[in-house]
Amino acid sequence: MVQLTDRPGTKRITNLQDKFIYEIGAMYDAENRFLEAQQMMHQSCQHQELRSLIETHIQETEQQIRNLEQIFNALGQQPQRVTCDAAAGLISDGQKLMLLAADSPKIVDLGLVGGQYKVEQLEIACYRGLIKVAEQMGQNQVVQWLQQNLEQEEQTAQRLEQLMPRLLQEVTSSGGKTTAKSR
Repeated sequence: MVQLTDRPGTKRITNLQDKFIYEIGAMYDAENRFLEAQQMMHQSCQHQELRSLIETHIQETEQQIRNLEQIFNALGQQPQRVTCDAAAGLISDGQKLMLLAADSPKIVDLGLVGGQYKVEQLEIACYRGLIKVAEQMGQNQVVQWLQQNLEQEEQTAQRLEQLMPRLLQEVTSSGGKTTAKSR
């Protein structure tokens, strides 16, 4: 169980705005972590279409970080990262898979797609929740920045969803082991 002493610099949450700022800080941390992970993924990726998708999303993630910084400013706050354990966990899982599959580039690419898809789903859920709170708070400009981030995440998730079957087919057709029977 997490103790407040495990999170230096975090203050008690006593109202909706405190909660919202805390969650924006967690998203800010997540986006920064995901940006670093995408840069590593780009280096490891062999599939050209996936590389292109990652390149595009790196640029989008940089814009999403700027949007989150604008939200902090609009709320009279300095941008501050709040550790997002979910983001750290997804990245750690992806790194493990990449290390274990390092000898199989097609499997690495398939793992990258799956890992990135999980990331997009987390981000989509977070941005939808943040939008609801920002609407409740009457923060219309904040809603617009969050909506822009959400739309980019949804588009990326859709592209990954379309790419996944093709990568899976490439692994299958190249003799990659896909079931226990093929051993």
